[in-house]
Amino acid sequence: MATIVRRKGSVPREVGAKMLVHRGGRISGTVGGGCGEAEVWRSALNVIDTQRPNTIQVDLTEEIAMESQGVCGGI
Repeated sequence: MATIVRRKGSVPREVGAKMLVHRGGRISGTVGGGCGEAEVWRSALNVIDTQRPNTIQVDLTEEIAMESQGVCGGI
């Protein structure tokens, strides 16, 4: 289960938004879409494989993120 726990700036979802990543990669829900959600998805698959919880920071202000569709420019 991926959950937004903090935000800064303009972001597509609010604190508390959740995305469930199933073994095999299927998702239910969303934490915002785009390259940021893909980063969360990859991290969640790693958590499933290792059984070790993880907290990541997704920075939507980075140059590569700004070139993607649907990026709002937050952290």
